[in-house]
Amino acid sequence: MNYDELVTLTTDVGCLLLANGAEIYRVEESMLRIFRAYGVYTGEVFAIPTCINVTVVTPQGKPITLIRRLPTRSTDLDKVEKGNDLCRRICRDKPDFKTIRRELEEIKHRPVYSLGFQILAFAMVSFSFTLFYGGDFSDAICSMFCGAAIKIVCYNMNKFDTNAFIVNIIASFAAGLIAMTAAYINMSLNPDKIIIGALMNLVPGIAITSFMRDMIDGDLMAGIIRFMESLLVATAIAIGAGFALTATRAVLGV
Repeated sequence: MNYDELVTLTTDVGCLLLANGAEIYRVEESMLRIFRAYGVYTGEVFAIPTCINVTVVTPQGKPITLIRRLPTRSTDLDKVEKGNDLCRRICRDKPDFKTIRRELEEIKHRPVYSLGFQILAFAMVSFSFTLFYGGDFSDAICSMFCGAAIKIVCYNMNKFDTNAFIVNIIASFAAGLIAMTAAYINMSLNPDKIIIGALMNLVPGIAITSFMRDMIDGDLMAGIIRFMESLLVATAIAIGAGFALTATRAVLGV
C-alpha cells in the first residue's frame, strides 16, 4: 500500500467536494470512509471551508500529514453529486489509484452550461423574483436586463480572479444603476421591486443554509467562517445597490 498516494488521492476527493459547495460533514465522512475502505483506521480529517488537514498513521507507526488550502470555491452541485458517487464506488469496489485519478480528472473537467444559458438563467431568476415580491410584468421585464447584467459583470471580473467582495459590489451596482435609469425613463416602474428581484441572484442562499447546518452539527469554526462569508456578501450587495441609488438620485433626481 502506497500510503502517501492514498492520502493525496483522498485529499483530492475531499477538495473536489469542498471546493464545489459540499457540507463539512460530507467532506470529512467521505474521506474517512475511503481510508477505512483501504484498511486505514487511524485517519483523522479536519476540514473548514478554506482548508483540509489530513493525518494517517501507517502500520509501521509513521504519521503522514497533508494540508491542502482552497483559495477559491464555488457552487457546482453536479460535481458534488458526481464526487459523492465516486466516494461510494471507491468504498464498494476499491479500485486502483490510477482509476480514481482518472475519474477525478473527468469530474473536474465536466462541461458547464454556456455563458448564454447562464445569462438567460440569471435573467429568468430576476424575472420570477420580481413578480414574487409584488412587481408587475413591466418591472419583471426590466429586472431581466438587470439579472443579465449581473452575470456579465461576474463573468468578466472572475476571469481576472477579482475578489468576490468587489465582484458583488460592482454587480449589485450595475443592477441598481440599470433599474434606476429605467425608472427615470419610465416613471411607472417600481425600481425597488426590480432591484430586489435582480439581487436575489447574488444572495448566498447555500452558504446561509450550510453555516446553520455546520453549527447544528457541531462544526463551529466552519459555521462561523461561512456565517462571516455570508455577512460579507450581504454587505457587498448593500454597498453596491446603495451607491447606485445614491448616485442616480443625485444625478437624475429619481
